[in-house]
Amino acid sequence: MIALFKNSIKSTLLILPSASCNLRSFSTHTVIIVMLDFYYLPGSAPCRAVQMVAQAVDVKLNLQYLDLMAGAHRSAKFTKLNPQQTIPTLVDGSLVLSESRAALMYLCDRYAKDGNDWYPRDIIQRTAINQRLFFDACVLYPRFTDYYHPQVFGNATPDARKRVAFERSVELLNRFLMEHEFVAGSKMTIADISIFATLTTACVLGFDLKPYANVDKWYITMISSCPGAQINIAGAKEFLKYK
Repeated sequence: MIALFKNSIKSTLLILPSASCNLRSFSTHTVIIVMLDFYYLPGSAPCRAVQMVAQAVDVKLNLQYLDLMAGAHRSAKFTKLNPQQTIPTLVDGSLVLSESRAALMYLCDRYAKDGNDWYPRDIIQRTAINQRLFFDACVLYPRFTDYYHPQVFGNATPDARKRVAFERSVELLNRFLMEHEFVAGSKMTIADISIFATLTTACVLGFDLKPYANVDKWYITMISSCPGAQINIAGAKEFLKYK
């Protein structure tokens, strides 16, 4: 299904709601805008990472706000779409992606221009990027949630041991940034964007990056030059509503 947005003699602007559409039949004057359904919450760091990467590769998202506090993720309709009942959930035609880092990779592989630096084809570069993505998914983000979520959503007393664990993960990131400007090399990639989303929420909640000089410098660069940085910061501030 194709929605005609603008039509003129010289050019046609088409909005395609899914990747299943055949683009080959359109003229060379056709401008394609891809729009994918995206179930999200602004406060979710993984959701914001997908939003930023979508902006970086010029993919429009049809935002579907999913109120987890009201149990919207447990509805029969959403559970059928995503049995994990999790956000973010990205829908591209028949493809449903429910893990943010997989979605970042997919957006680049499917929609980024050839030769893009966000997730380059070179296997060595990709390996470095993947390692940092998995560091975020398996170390940094879980330690962030272990420490902060009980405080934000359960009014719990801060756990000193969990804070130390999170601080150690930030110190690891600080070491990663000793040799390069960005987390996986000399250029900004989807690994930077994923980690940027995680740390932005921590910073909004009061975590100080100044003791980690390399991370602090990198974070300032991300704020000034990452696509969608202001959406990321504004979304992270949603966490303050739950405190």
